[in-house]
Formats: sequence, C-alpha cells, structure tokens
Amino acid sequence: MFDLKNILRMFAVFLLLTGGLMSVAHAEDDDDDERMPAVKNIAWQTECGSCHVAFPPRLLPAESWRAVMSGLDKHFGSDASLDPAAAKEIGTFLQKNAGSNRYASSGKPVLRITETRWFVREHDEVSDRTWKNPKVKSAANCAACHTEAESGNYSEHGIRIPR
Repeated sequence: MFDLKNILRMFAVFLLLTGGLMSVAHAEDDDDDERMPAVKNIAWQTECGSCHVAFPPRLLPAESWRAVMSGLDKHFGSDASLDPAAAKEIGTFLQKNAGSNRYASSGKPVLRITETRWFVREHDEVSDRTWKNPKVKSAANCAACHTEAESGNYSEHGIRIPR
C-alpha cells in the first residue's frame, strides 16, 4: 500500500525528473541560435570589430560572406576596404565558419544579417520605437541590447533594452 509519505516522495521524484528534462530542452533551444560558438580570428576581430560587433560567421551562409567581402569598398555606405592579404584571410575564415542557408531569406545572397529569416523571427517582438532609440540606432547594433554580443552570446538572459 502507498501511504502519504511514499506518495509525496514519488511526486518529488517526478518533479525533479520533469523539471530536469524541461531545463535540458530549454538549454538546447537557447544554445541553438543564441550562443554562437567561440570561433577566433585576430584579423576578423580587429578589422570588423573596429567599426561594429564582429558578427559571428554562422549568421550568414558562405555565399553571403563572399558577397559582403567582395563589396567592402561600398560596405553599407562606408569604404571598409582591406589590404588583399587581410581580405583573403578574413573571407576564408568567414566562409569556413559560415552558417547554413537556414539563415537566408531568399535564393540570392543576403548581405544584411537583419534581413535573414532567423533574425526577423528572433526580433519580431521588438518595437519600432526600440530600433529608433538613439542608444540603439539600428537593428545591426547588436551590442546595444545584447550585453555579451562581443563574446558571441546572444542569449535572452543577457538582453538589456536601453531606455
């Protein structure tokens, strides 16, 4: 026979097991797109990171990185030209560590991470007012809200929306 003590003990074990499974499921979801693997390249970090967050390579597919790197002389309104050796090193690094086409939004190379299906889905609850906040300026300014963007961590746990 089961007494109240045994029933409570079984219920506690049940809660521990199901709570643990939910934590594992949440961690897998969290790790999927928000915690980018820490890939390193000094030239990429130095050159790209001098103007903006050095965006994790996996946020765009290889063909997009090829297109971005081939247009550095007109990089979103700026001349971000590099010497040929640095451009080759960074381009190779970006393509080697690029993401799959699941981040793309159409058949042609996407040049803006903010136009990928993934980005739009992840930021669909962000208001226009937030994007226009002078402390944010644009959707491409990841570090304005993602406090650990520089280290490749885009987890929701590290988000602080500027006021």
